Amino acid sequence: FTSVKLSSLRRHLKTHLDEKRHVCHLCPKAFRTATLLHNHVNTHTGNKPHKCSECDTAFVTRGELSRHRRYKHTLEKPFKCTICEYSSVEASKMRRHVRSHTGERPYPCHLCSYASKDAYKLKRHMLTHTGEKRYECYVCHARFTQSGTMKIHMLQKHGENVPKYQCPHCSTFLSRKSDLGVHLRNLHSYMEEAVKCRDCEAAFHERYAFLQHRKTHRNEKRFRCAQGSCTCSQ
Repeated sequence: FTSVKLSSLRRHLKTHLDEKRHVCHLCPKAFRTATLLHNHVNTHTGNKPHKCSECDTAFVTRGELSRHRRYKHTLEKPFKCTICEYSSVEASKMRRHVRSHTGERPYPCHLCSYASKDAYKLKRHMLTHTGEKRYECYVCHARFTQSGTMKIHMLQKHGENVPKYQCPHCSTFLSRKSDLGVHLRNLHSYMEEAVKCRDCEAAFHERYAFLQHRKTHRNEKRFRCAQGSCTCSQ
């Protein structure tokens, strides 16, 4: 890593520190900086303080807003490959692209010989070891470890019945564009009045974030001691 700014170098050096002193009060996660913690807490509360000046969309971080503006409004691609004509909206995508030239695969699997050019593909690969099936077919509810496998299944098994529109914010597929609009308004639009969780102090300005949060309470304290006088809190 090199930078013309000393402040950027200092920020980068912090990424090598293992100490994460800033702990979230809503979950066990901890972060190296107060800014990262603040952004993380916003994902719990649904607070999106960075609003686009050209449309009604709002974001948790300034970086998300910047990417949105480049994708939707300015169409700017400031990150350019020095080897070929590829250019990108995001620096992270440029780093992945450069690895296609160098052959570098810095994310190895600790269970097999697989190695990936980016962390997301490694996470997706790990599902093949755990057997976890996150992705569900919209038509027949069969489940799959990878989204690509699910899409192939839908095309091969369901043909014309495959919903054509995927929500950009979650894994939902819908058959009509108008249904997608309704879905976006009902689940992903910013709500001025936050919805509060009845089991904790979390509050959300997006209904989808609230529903995902509610799932975290489903398995809490399911197993109760049969001894009526037991005072153990485990």
